[in-house]
Order: sequence, then C-alpha cells, then structure tokens
Amino acid sequence: MKAVQKVEESLAKIESIDQSGYELNSVIAVSDDAIEQARFLEKQNIDLPLQGFPILVKDNIEVRGLPACAGSLSLADTPVVRDSTIARRLRDAGAVIVGATNLSEWANIRSTKSTSGWSAVGGLTANPWIHEHSAGGSSSGSGAAVAAGLTQWAIGSETDGSIICPASLNGCVGIKPTVGSIPRDGMIPISASQDSPGPMAQTVEQAALLLDVLTGKSQYLKSAKSDEIKKLGVVKQWISQDDNVSAVFEESLRKLEKSGFTLIDVDLNPPAETDQQDELFVLLYELVDGLQKYLAQRPGAKISTLKDVLDFNVSHPETELKHFGQELFEMALEYENKSKEYSEARGRNLKWAEETLSHGLESADVLIGCTYGPAWKSTLGQGDSFEGASWITTAPAIAGTPIGTIPMGLVAGLPVGLGFVSGRNQEKNLITAMARAERALSLGILTPTFIK
Repeated sequence: MKAVQKVEESLAKIESIDQSGYELNSVIAVSDDAIEQARFLEKQNIDLPLQGFPILVKDNIEVRGLPACAGSLSLADTPVVRDSTIARRLRDAGAVIVGATNLSEWANIRSTKSTSGWSAVGGLTANPWIHEHSAGGSSSGSGAAVAAGLTQWAIGSETDGSIICPASLNGCVGIKPTVGSIPRDGMIPISASQDSPGPMAQTVEQAALLLDVLTGKSQYLKSAKSDEIKKLGVVKQWISQDDNVSAVFEESLRKLEKSGFTLIDVDLNPPAETDQQDELFVLLYELVDGLQKYLAQRPGAKISTLKDVLDFNVSHPETELKHFGQELFEMALEYENKSKEYSEARGRNLKWAEETLSHGLESADVLIGCTYGPAWKSTLGQGDSFEGASWITTAPAIAGTPIGTIPMGLVAGLPVGLGFVSGRNQEKNLITAMARAERALSLGILTPTFIK
C-alpha cells in the first residue's frame, strides 16, 4: 500500500471512529499537511524504516503545525514552529505524522483528583473496548488510538506509568526505555530524572522498530526477532489483588514455561509510604525548574513559569478547573527553594529503587508481573481507581530503567497487561523477552469491541 493510501485510511478512521461515530476522542489535532507529506514520500525512490506509515504523537511533544500544549488552554494558542528531535527522526524514517493525541492534562501532575484522559483542550478520551471506561494515562490518546487501529504506531511519554497504564488498559504494546536514551528537547517536562518518551504499537516488533528510530539505533528489531531464552523473575509482589487478573497471569505463566522460558520466583520489598512521598517531592521540585526552562525557549509562549500556569487556571475556572483543582501545582511552588530536602529525597528514593531492582535481577534477565487491573469507569473529578494495579512501574520510574507491557488477556471484556522490567540500558533483553512472550501467549492483535 502506498503512502497516500495509508494516510488517507488513517485520517478516515480518525474521522469515523475518533471524531464521530464511536467518539473515541483520542486525537487532539490533525496535521494539515499529512497528505502532502505522503505525496512527497511517494516521489522519493528510497526505502525507509517507516516509509509512508501514519503515526500519532502525544501532545506534549513539539511537532511543527500541531499544538504541543499538554492539553492546557494556557499553551493552546502558542503555535509550534519547530520540530523536536523526535519529530525529525520520525520524518527522516519516512513516517507521516498525522496528528497529536489527547492526554491527561499536564501529564497528570496537576491534581490527585485528575481524571486520566481528560484535558481542557481535548476533553475526555474514551476506551475503545467500553466507552465509559478509562483509557488510562497520561498517554491516554496514544494508547486508545493504537488499540482502535487509527494508526499502528504512536508516541507516548512516561514519568511513572504513563505509557504502561494506557497500553495495559487499551490492549496494546508500550515501552518506556532508559531515561535519556531518547532526546527530550521539545517535550514539555515533569521530571528530568524520570521522564522519557517511548513507543506504543500493536505488536512488539512494531514497538522495537519504532524504538530503533527514536533512539537512532539499529538493534531492537533484531532483538524482537531473537529466540534467545531468557530467565524471567516472577515477582510475587507484582501479582494483582484482582483475583481475575491473577488467574489470567497464572495461565500466562504456564504458557511461558511451556514455551521454554525459565521462571524464577522473586521477592522484592514494596515501596514504603515514605518512598512514595519522596518520589512525589522529587517530581514536583523538578517540575518547577524544568517547566520554566522549557517555556523560556518556547517561541511565542505567553506563560513563562508554573506560577503563570496556576494563575491562568484560576482566571479560567469554567474550563480549566471545571472538574478538579491544581493542588499539586500549589505544592510544587512551596517546594521551589527546598534544594537540600530535594537532594535528600532523591538520594533515598534512588537507593531504594536501585537496590530493589538489583536484587530482583541478580538471578533473572528480566522481571515480570501484572501491571494494572481492567479499566475502571471514568468519573470526572473523582480521580482514578487503581484497584488491581501492582507497583511494577514504581522502581523502574525512580531508577530510570526500562519497562514494557504486552496484552495478556481480557477480564470482564477489558484488556489487562503483562509487565516486563530490565536493567539500565538492557532494552535488548526486555524486547527479546516481550516478543517471545507475545509469541507464546499467541493472542494476536486485540480487536476492541467498541461498546458504547
């Protein structure tokens, strides 16, 4: 299929599934020049990795001509006049960026009562399996769009769970690579120590190819095709509290073992309440400085600090504060000058996370466990329900190490994910294990039910 036809089909799906019909609401803006991009590619007599394939990019990453506003009205009228390195690498690989995906506003760092998938600019993203259920977050639109087949690929970003959660809840593949392995210029930040963009796709091979493009390497697609046996550490503390999810997990383990994996039981110390408090302190402290530096180099931005964002929201309560507040922003401003406390919190946090993962990976190549329970009903203003979720994302998030997820089955008509964790810069191990597990589970690409 030629580039123009691929892009036309994607745009038609966005119109019929996302913007009307089922009203998935996963795409916050469509590229005006998508067809033009595709026509240009058809004229080039070259073979590129993503030649002519349509792709969506989370709306906290700068793509020329798309909003890159993190779902906030405070940035919605600030035109993007440059491509991030991510966008340039996608274009250089032959991809056609057809639009930007909706997200949890400010990547879910504004309020403890925020609803995943909602932004003031984009509204609420639905789940393609059952409309009233959550698409997860913060890469809500990316996960929902890929699962719904609007595109095969999308770019998400994660600080702690923001790729793994929507991939799990929507039924697609997601990978957060080692922090720093993909350039973050032109990406609206939360945390310098924990943020990373990453691929979301329908299969592990697609995600691996996309990771090759994003990192500028040529090794992950090869890893996805490898049959190398990996030792998997089954983390007891990452088994879901939801009995139905746990049953799917146990059946998945039987299939993995039958396919040749060596499974090893692993015990890890869960994060204490102080560990969780330290992580939040670190994120909020880094948000203030990181956002100010980003806004200083964003051409045309009418806001320059987190305080400006907070003030903007207060002056637009009917839109920005309609469903929940911004108490985390307020807390972040209180932490602004607490550099000593920040250093201590980050030190304690990193020590726990690195020791935890190091212990788990002593006897295994990759650690596995449940990710989230099935998607809960979206309740605007009442926050998210994480019942059935494990703490699998926490230590990798703090340590900045890779984590991925694949679908492992359905519970109550909704997808649930199998999570994989590896050591720093060990994406090859992670992807080999994910791809072999995908083949062992043999679910194929899940097709949503689109129940409304």
